[in-house]
Amino acid sequence: MFRKIIAGTAVAGALTFGAAGIAGASTTPNTPTGTNAAAKCAKLPALQAKVQAFESKVNARLPKAEAREATLKSEGKTQRADALAKRITRVQNRESNINARLAKAQAACATTAG
Repeated sequence: MFRKIIAGTAVAGALTFGAAGIAGASTTPNTPTGTNAAAKCAKLPALQAKVQAFESKVNARLPKAEAREATLKSEGKTQRADALAKRITRVQNRESNINARLAKAQAACATTAG
């Protein structure tokens, strides 16, 4: 008998909270407005400055890292050289991804401004 009471309570609770979950899920999504795009486009010059600063740091450090990789390879330290090569590749990939995202943002702002 005690099991039937617990089972009945569990079923009633599941039905109650299940219906509330369905009702909560049926709300309408937020509709995007033009103010979000305008705010993002207003921040574009600051974003471009950050990207330019990142690129200048990468361009300053990259030759040193590549020279260090060559030195490690000539000394026979291939594991360290491979690890450094992997880091260099990761930084170059990150730079290309950042440039792609910046170009996408610039294109989006050009279409909203025009």
